[in-house]
Amino acid sequence: MHEFVVLVDGKLKTYRNFEDIPEKIDNVIKFNPCMPKPPHKPHEHNRMSEWGAKLQELLKRETNGNT
Repeated sequence: MHEFVVLVDGKLKTYRNFEDIPEKIDNVIKFNPCMPKPPHKPHEHNRMSEWGAKLQELLKRETNGNT
């Protein structure tokens, strides 16, 4: 199960679905996508490789508490 913890309006919020995270957040606190156990199939490698870009996207949403 994924776990994404972000600070929103000064409050910690936990999300299980990346798509549910608001467009503007104060800070990323925890980014913990669930990874399948090895050995990985090719389609799992493709899915896993997307998480780096998703983290970068999330970091761009940070306002550091400045709105």
